[in-house]
Amino acid sequence: MTTPGTVPRAEAQEDRRGTNGTNGTNGTRGARRIAAAFAHAAGEGRVALIPYVVAGYPDADTSLAIALEAADAGADLLEVGLPYSDPLADGATLQRASGAALEAGATLERSLRLIERIGAARPNLPLVPMAYANQVLGGGDGRAVAARLAGAGAAGIIVADLTPDEGAPFEAVAREAGIAVIYLVAPTTPSDRRVAVAARSGGFLYCVSLVGVTGARTALPRTVGRLVRDVRAASPVPVAVGFGVSRPEHVRAIARAGADGVIVASALVDALGPNGRDVEALGELVRRLRAATVR
Repeated sequence: MTTPGTVPRAEAQEDRRGTNGTNGTNGTRGARRIAAAFAHAAGEGRVALIPYVVAGYPDADTSLAIALEAADAGADLLEVGLPYSDPLADGATLQRASGAALEAGATLERSLRLIERIGAARPNLPLVPMAYANQVLGGGDGRAVAARLAGAGAAGIIVADLTPDEGAPFEAVAREAGIAVIYLVAPTTPSDRRVAVAARSGGFLYCVSLVGVTGARTALPRTVGRLVRDVRAASPVPVAVGFGVSRPEHVRAIARAGADGVIVASALVDALGPNGRDVEALGELVRRLRAATVR
């Protein structure tokens, strides 16, 4: 028998082992929460919708309202960007929002508090922060941040500039904390490399749809369908496609290609308007994107 808030011993041991006993985080509690969200969407005949919000943009309270609106408008999971001064994977829109959040007082600790507030308000929604290695590792193995993320209610984390080659120490502490470490593959990732990265990704595999940084596009690359099929064939975990996705027709195309999920970021920040406060417009776009997730 366990007390509320504790983890059964067998479950905690499974978190520490991962899926293959040595590497990966796909056996953690967080990964199982993520898998359940993808399975729920698949059971309804659609891909999972993963909106992205920037923690602290345009300020802490408004970003909470934005996150809850995205959740209620149809999110299956929610990606929460942790503002950073040098977001190398982000295009102009997310760079602007991240910079504005930092100017408004966003810090790593305040971002984690926001995740706690979102998790408390929507406890059934898996939260997946997106960060950079400097924020998470800080010259160490990231143990303190992994524990803090787990305590805040995060199911997993995307560290955009961390690869499996350097990720094993962080995977180990993430397993102890019970959260999934989600890796990325790109169109330029060789096929054998995709297999290796997918085998280490927990919860899902992030498939970058194009060569370049984030940002809403009017059209996705013509090769995205083939990319999705090839990555899906290589991955033992669900595959979610992001970068450039901005319109319902993009979501439908990705669903037809066989992806398990779709991530929308810059288009949602754009929908908030120049001051980042048009929460209603963001909610309307999320609802339109959700309607397009049916296969």
